Amino acid sequence: MRTDTDSLMLLRSPLLPVPHAFTTRAGGVSVGAYGAPAGGGLNLDDREDNPEVVAENRRRLSTALGFDPARVARLNQVHGTDVREARPGVQEGDALVTTEPGLLLAIGTADCYPVLLADEAASVVGAAHAGWRGTLGRIAARTVEAMVARGARAERIRAAVGPGICGEQYPVGEDVARQFREAGLDEHVLEIGGALHLDLAGANRAVLLAAGLLPENVWVSGRCSTEPDFYSYRRDAGRTGRMWAVIGLTGTGGAA
Repeated sequence: MRTDTDSLMLLRSPLLPVPHAFTTRAGGVSVGAYGAPAGGGLNLDDREDNPEVVAENRRRLSTALGFDPARVARLNQVHGTDVREARPGVQEGDALVTTEPGLLLAIGTADCYPVLLADEAASVVGAAHAGWRGTLGRIAARTVEAMVARGARAERIRAAVGPGICGEQYPVGEDVARQFREAGLDEHVLEIGGALHLDLAGANRAVLLAAGLLPENVWVSGRCSTEPDFYSYRRDAGRTGRMWAVIGLTGTGGAA
């Protein structure tokens, strides 16, 4: 029998050994600016959309991964570098870590990059929100540090960098480009058509490698949030939904 979660179009990394997903626009019940090209949209942000509709979208996602919708830890994201110990409900910050089974960590994006991390042997997972400020502040490395403090080992951690705005679609000003160059991330400042652009996916991969992750343990989706499958703040001029990147440990702390 077909269920209401069958229409979800979720992206997963072949590297992460625990339940996780990067959502797209497909499979929900949002409409209008928050809909999808072919049906209801899976908007997971309730600041402008109907809160009841968003609650149903969140229920569908949590259920699809085997988690209780009441056991979701998420953030009021402020483009900073604070890493929080995850708990159900909303905290302020830009990254979460936990060793607690049954808790689903959620990062919301609509052009910024989500980074999901797991050390299965230590039963530690993390999730980070990396826009240009968070990337510059090495939020992914701070998340690795917080995981190591909870028993993880950098060389065991596997990371997945989900969809975000690609370098070709992300022009920036000279001041932002200068900050990346001064931070040693100059190779991720691109010149395209006479304009400066940022490769945030590559920059976050570099940050993870500098934090001690092995190259073979870092996966980058290669998908751009400006594609029709995703919500994009820049493409849609500010009126758009949000995707979630989610990760959690099962009841035993291992893979589902």
